[in-house]
Amino acid sequence: MKRLGLWLTVLAVLGFGYAQQLRFIVVTHGQAADPFWSVVKNGVDQAAKEMGVQVEYRAPTTFDMVRMAQLIDAAVAAKPAGLVVSIPDANALGRSIQAAVRAGIPVISINSGADVFKRLGVLMHVGQEEYIAGKAAGERFKAAGVKTAVCVNHEVGNVGLDQRCKGFADGMGGKVEILAVKTDFTEARNAIANYLQRNPGVEGILTLGPVGAEPALQALQQVGRLGKIRFATFDLAPAVLEALEKKQMDFAIDQQQYLQGYLPIVFLTLYKRYGLLPANDVVLTGPGFVTPENARQVIDLTKKGIR
Repeated sequence: MKRLGLWLTVLAVLGFGYAQQLRFIVVTHGQAADPFWSVVKNGVDQAAKEMGVQVEYRAPTTFDMVRMAQLIDAAVAAKPAGLVVSIPDANALGRSIQAAVRAGIPVISINSGADVFKRLGVLMHVGQEEYIAGKAAGERFKAAGVKTAVCVNHEVGNVGLDQRCKGFADGMGGKVEILAVKTDFTEARNAIANYLQRNPGVEGILTLGPVGAEPALQALQQVGRLGKIRFATFDLAPAVLEALEKKQMDFAIDQQQYLQGYLPIVFLTLYKRYGLLPANDVVLTGPGFVTPENARQVIDLTKKGIR
């Protein structure tokens, strides 16, 4: 027993013992069951396994900034070794994030928040710059000759999604309307179908994630315009990739969300153990583009929960 106790003491001093295992908390606005956020969580889980740390993933059951702020407050009270957060609404979440910083908890933001993380005291951001990604989508539509389009927003109030639509409109340079829909599949499908029927002249549609893209696919089929209208989305899902392979969509913007879950856990672990951080405080994971030409290459990785 004395020898075992001595070895445990040595391991703890070296930072490898269970007594020294780091514990991090991840709080995002997206649920782990969502097709996009499930890939983020897969990245979190894999990094936790490889780094030998504990990580808890928490999110509100719906897009709810009040509840998300409460989850961040609870995470701060739990005194983790580090915190990872998405920042879809800095006004709603800023006070809670700054409380973590004041408590000496290192914070890394992911996905949304590239424009605000510095002023909140967050160490770094891992994600894509949403306006730039949206603008790139608009430029592709413009190059294809699209002059009128609709941007379908499934989370009104999410600043990152607003930036995507704004960038899309600026990049396209034509007429772009914003269509707000709910995350309920049937309601979203019906709203998109009704819009298309009321606006037969619209030439393009951009959705801001699979939650909007999958209802849009059915809506386009319902009104007889699937494959006849320029259609693109942010982010990947099996249904999106299948539509791309069938040439029913033009492209999907890939922000490699697996990295958004994986990298912050690696960075926080290295920071806590050795004081190491990348020199750049923004690590861009996108935008990349998946098209009908390269969709097949990505499909196998989605089955593994990586893309």
